Order: sequence, then structure tokens, then C-alpha cells
Amino acid sequence: MTTLAALPLIAARPVPIPLALLALFQPSAGGASALYPTFLMYGAIFAIFYFVLMRPQQQQRKKHEEEIRNVKKGDKIVTSGGIIGEVIFLKDEEVTIRSGESRLVIERGRIARIATPTLPADGA
Repeated sequence: MTTLAALPLIAARPVPIPLALLALFQPSAGGASALYPTFLMYGAIFAIFYFVLMRPQQQQRKKHEEEIRNVKKGDKIVTSGGIIGEVIFLKDEEVTIRSGESRLVIERGRIARIATPTLPADGA
């Protein structure tokens, strides 16, 4: 019975990595590389993933951040905890709201949405 230690190791000449990668791009019988369709497929999947999932989410996040930056006194907001209130005072990162008979101080980043933004007075 032989053990693994008794088996001789095959001394193979190492192939440099760049040459091994070039071997993958050798033309196949059809004349085109076998990896081009694979790269094209992965590229198409990434493009679909980007334009269907990632880009709309980025645009939605930018719009939400812009709305939060432009919150004004008198706006009705909904916090991420579900509290609905009216903005009565703004500080840098703190917003004081009135909800019912209570006054609450919340972080500006905890505003989930603006329920009714105040419209600018046009004078018309």
C-alpha cells in the first residue's frame, strides 16, 4: 500500500501568468475568441442591473436629500419613526416640529418625507 508521501511529485515547468491568460484568447475554430461572448454577456447584465436598479435609486436619493435640505418653517413632515408634525423651527441639523400638543426636536436626516410643502408666495 502506498501513501501520498511515497508518490513522486511531477515537476512541471510553470507557465508565466500573462502567457496563460493569452492562451484563453486564442482564436477558436470560428475565428473569434471564446471569451468575447462571455464578456459581452456579463457587460450586458451589468448594464441592465445599473440602469434598472442602481441609477433610479441614486436619483431618488438625490431628490430626497434636496427636499430635506429645502424644508422650511410651516412644512408638514413625516419622520422615519412615523411621527407627523409641522416644522416650527430649523437649526443646522435639528428640526423642531409640533405634533399634536407636543414639541419634538428631531435630526434633519430622520425626515422620511415632506407631506405638504409650503408653496412660495407669488403675490398673485
